[in-house]
Amino acid sequence: MIGPREALRLFRINWILLRHGLDEVILATHLFRPLRWVMYISPWHWFRRDLPTSYPVRVRLALEDLGPIFVKFGQILSTRRDLLPDDLAVELAKLQDRVPPFDGAEARAIIEKAWGCSVDDVLDEFNPIPLASASIAQVHTGRLKNGTEVVVKVLRPGIERTIRGDLGLMYTVAHLAERYWKDGRRLRPVDVVREYEKTIYDELDLQREAANASLLRRNWIHSEMLYIPEVYWDWTRPGVMVMERIYGTPVSDVARLKAQGVSMKQLGERGVEIFFTQVFRDNFFHADMHPGNIFVEPSGRYISIDFGIVGTLTTEDQRYLAENLLAFFERDYRRVAELHVESGWVPSGTRVDEFESAIRTVSEPIFEKPLAEISFGHFLVRLFQTARRFDMEIQPQLVLLEKTLLNIEGLGRQLYPELDLWTTAKPYMERWMKDQIGVVGLLDRTKKNFISVADQTPEIPLMAYRILSTYDKRLRAAEAGSLRDHGRNGSHDTANSTSQSVRALGGATVIVCGTLVLLLGPGPWLPPTTGVALVAGCYMLGALLFFSAARQA
Repeated sequence: MIGPREALRLFRINWILLRHGLDEVILATHLFRPLRWVMYISPWHWFRRDLPTSYPVRVRLALEDLGPIFVKFGQILSTRRDLLPDDLAVELAKLQDRVPPFDGAEARAIIEKAWGCSVDDVLDEFNPIPLASASIAQVHTGRLKNGTEVVVKVLRPGIERTIRGDLGLMYTVAHLAERYWKDGRRLRPVDVVREYEKTIYDELDLQREAANASLLRRNWIHSEMLYIPEVYWDWTRPGVMVMERIYGTPVSDVARLKAQGVSMKQLGERGVEIFFTQVFRDNFFHADMHPGNIFVEPSGRYISIDFGIVGTLTTEDQRYLAENLLAFFERDYRRVAELHVESGWVPSGTRVDEFESAIRTVSEPIFEKPLAEISFGHFLVRLFQTARRFDMEIQPQLVLLEKTLLNIEGLGRQLYPELDLWTTAKPYMERWMKDQIGVVGLLDRTKKNFISVADQTPEIPLMAYRILSTYDKRLRAAEAGSLRDHGRNGSHDTANSTSQSVRALGGATVIVCGTLVLLLGPGPWLPPTTGVALVAGCYMLGALLFFSAARQA
């Protein structure tokens, strides 16, 4: 049910759509189609100002007039190129998060309420004029008592109420679209709004953003490629974040970077390496790496800010993604199709040969171009668009990845147009795959699994003893039964029981041996790597013998 306040807001939304010549969006729906003739006799149709001929431009201008929450929605929607026409997605990507700042005195009051004390008790200096202002928060500069220069990020007053109201309207429009728009069910606008809701509410918790920044900083603490500013946790709250102030050149200021002697080639290649390292080594990537959030030191080291949106992948998604990209590079389209089915990204009943043919149709024209002109990001976009025809489910983690990759690729080629992203990324992915499926990767995973079950290790000998006792009782019962029954079946049952017991005994013995090696630990007699391999082998062999005995039972 829409209340008076929401009805007024909905009226304003419709008025803005009409002002920008988007009345067809309203009147083309099934609900209002019978009233379409009204458009041709209405005053706004006769007297409205000249409009841009491009429909995507009109959509972008309308979203900017609707306000910051709709601008942010448009920015996120621009990454869903599996849902939008290319020209509309490109135009929405131009949306700028420009919002008038709120008063510095109000920001100071919010900070003091969060801290429970005066700003002057914490800071020697606080600038009431914001350094930057966006839809969710604005940033002020200051200086701690120890002389450290900081930035203080403050949530906008009343922003949660504004977001809640606008989201309610978005859900109303999405439900209407899903019901009356011919493509509504296929494009699932309600799911898109739900995905946006999660993203924007995450950005309202500045402590969460601070935690993201801290983890990224730990991952890159000694790096010469990327610097993450330090968070000052003593003064960080859900609505206020205090972080080290950084100085650098905006990455979009290419002329200034060149004047500083920064290598554009190195900068482009480093951006790609940072992205793939975050995705595959760290499994934690900064998913909002647009030019406004990236600066560069004179040494050529990147500086990142604004960590409200981050992404992670499961181990399986990491491996499938790497294999997909490598298979695509080798033009092994059947393997790409198989990987989509194996990963569960498309239904298990999908015909691999039909999917392979569709992927080949999309991919072959790409390889007609020079390698340096092939877009990694746009390939993923086209691949996901094709997969959607085969009922591929929305994968939020892959959507974030796709968005970030498009940002990185666009940025890299802006800095260094000759950037060959394939050549830069392929060796890294090959090394990662080798580490994952090779001996080193196996040992690393074995160590991690041992850590997770270490508290159960002392119980393994007792468990083996109980299993042996159970099989011993079964063997004695079987022998007693065979004495009463001298027939052929009795002998056969005894043989089966004996075989089971032998396998169980062998499994238990091997497990006990592995446990002893684990308890004794590495030393001069046994290098750590060999010890891990030996214990893993014992446990796997023991489990195999037990499984074999269980199947025979």
